[in-house]
Amino acid sequence: MPSRRHEQEQPVPANPRARAKDSSPWNWLLFVPIVVPLITPLFNWDAPRLWGFPTFYWLQLAFIVLGVSTTTVVYQMTKRQG
Repeated sequence: MPSRRHEQEQPVPANPRARAKDSSPWNWLLFVPIVVPLITPLFNWDAPRLWGFPTFYWLQLAFIVLGVSTTTVVYQMTKRQG
């Protein structure tokens, strides 16, 4: 007699090779927080200083805010209604 564990329906594993079919144009916006910090002339300066911090340091914090806000916008615009 088989155990009760085998009688229950087992979930079908998802295909690990399946790709998401989300081709929203909003996803292109995610390149902004990747590309902007790579533009080194933006922060390769000592001035202007903000609260005594050189440009490099406060601009790095601004890049974090840029990344979080961009990701939030893309998520809100592409989440599925369901």
